[in-house]
Amino acid sequence: MRERLLLLMGLMLLVSCSGDKNAGDELNLMSKFDNTWNIYESFTNNEDGTITYNSQPWGGLVGTVKEQNMPVDWSNYESVTFEFAEPTKVPTQIMVTSSLKTWGKPGIKSLTSYFDGQNVTSVSEVVLQTSDTASVIISKVYLSPKDATWTPVNLWKGNCSLGNWQNGFVIGPEKFEEAYEGDKLEFIFSTDTSSPDVTFWLLKTVYSTTETALEGNNNELNDWGCAQISNAATVYRIILTAKDISQLRQYGLFVNGHYLNITQCNLLQKEYLE
Repeated sequence: MRERLLLLMGLMLLVSCSGDKNAGDELNLMSKFDNTWNIYESFTNNEDGTITYNSQPWGGLVGTVKEQNMPVDWSNYESVTFEFAEPTKVPTQIMVTSSLKTWGKPGIKSLTSYFDGQNVTSVSEVVLQTSDTASVIISKVYLSPKDATWTPVNLWKGNCSLGNWQNGFVIGPEKFEEAYEGDKLEFIFSTDTSSPDVTFWLLKTVYSTTETALEGNNNELNDWGCAQISNAATVYRIILTAKDISQLRQYGLFVNGHYLNITQCNLLQKEYLE
């Protein structure tokens, strides 16, 4: 009887343990990648846990994140990050929704797409794309939970239609006296889609009176130091580094770009969640 009881307790413990879900399981998205958009692309799940993605221009390695065939709500997460086993050789892009596309320049080993300011209440898939044929080795893909809320401080408000680099505006250095490393710059805008000839949208942010772009979004800048903006996007944010703060306090900020209509620039300051 005693042996039978011990056996029963052991089986119950085994069932209980096997049913436990690792807290990191829902954050780790590597197992979600199961197809590609382009039939001429391929991917391999390697023995070391990495994924080798053999891409075509603007195809896509697709991670399907639906649960019970329904889109998921990622509002409680801050971002999704791709880490690469080797530096990328071509520009890459993370796409979460039609308005949330994060561009990464060649030579990077990680790329993060931040959700703040975007609607991620109904996400079906996360996609990695390249601008050219390439072989990309992905070592990790994971979600990061939110750990803070952000309080906005308005730095500039108006209506600046950038056109084809025709217009821009300056935010003076005095506006950054209370800015600190880790704060974010938030740009609120609409994309000018009035002409079918305009097929791309760019935002350039430099220390005023210089040609040096902000450091905080360096991974996302193209060869001309610009952030590429999706035509459906309405907000773009930059996490400020210590260098950014030092230079902005000295020079201020100059903003211009290609066919964006900017209405606000805010400084977002972090308040940690308890």
